[in-house]
Amino acid sequence: MVIEKELLDQLLAGRDPNEVFAKDGLLDDLKKALSERILNAELDEHLEDERAEGGANRRNGHSKKTVLTGTSKMTLSIPRDRAGSFDPKLIARYQRRFPDFDAKIVSMYARGMSVREIRGHLEELYGIDVSPDLISAVTDAVLEEVSEWQNRPLDAVYPLVFFDAIRVKIRDEGFVRNKAIYIALASCRTAPRRYSASGSSRPRVPNSGCAS
Repeated sequence: MVIEKELLDQLLAGRDPNEVFAKDGLLDDLKKALSERILNAELDEHLEDERAEGGANRRNGHSKKTVLTGTSKMTLSIPRDRAGSFDPKLIARYQRRFPDFDAKIVSMYARGMSVREIRGHLEELYGIDVSPDLISAVTDAVLEEVSEWQNRPLDAVYPLVFFDAIRVKIRDEGFVRNKAIYIALASCRTAPRRYSASGSSRPRVPNSGCAS
C-alpha cells in the first residue's frame, strides 16, 4: 500500500517534526483515529448482519475506554448498540490491552529484565504506569509455552555448537550467590540462518530445536 504524498503533507502540516514520533504525537493520533474507524466499521457490519436476520438493533452512542498499546495509553470512543450484543474484534469488550502491549512485556521479560525494570522501562519511554501484578499476569501466561519450547526434542545433528557462560548474582535460599549461566547456541543443518539456544545455571547440552 502506497500512501499519497499529498495526504502525508496534510498530516504533517503545522506539526513540529520533533513531536511526530513523540508520545501523544502524530503516530498516536493516527493509531487512535484508525482504531475508532475500525470499531465503527465493525459495528456497522454487526448491525447489518442482525438486520439481515430480522433484528431491529441500532446504534446507541459511545463509551470511553482507556487501553494500553505497545507505546502509549490511549482513550478510545467505543461505539455501542442498543441490544448490547456488539463485541468488537479489535479490542474485546473486557480487554484493556492491545496484543502488542503484551508482546512488548514478554519481549523484555525474555531478555532477562525484572518486573521492576520492565515497569521503569515502560514509564521512562512511554509514560505508561502499570502494576507489577499486570506484568506478572502477562509473563505467567506464556511460561507454559516457554517451557514447552525449551524442552522440545533436539535435532539429530548440529553443524556448529557454541558454548559460553556469564556470571550473574542470583538469590538462592535467602542468599545472593554468584552463579554461571551456561549458554549453548547451535546452527541448524536444515536452515543455516536459524539457531537453537539454551540457558541454565548448570552445564548441559541445548534442550530445544531450531528457532527463528
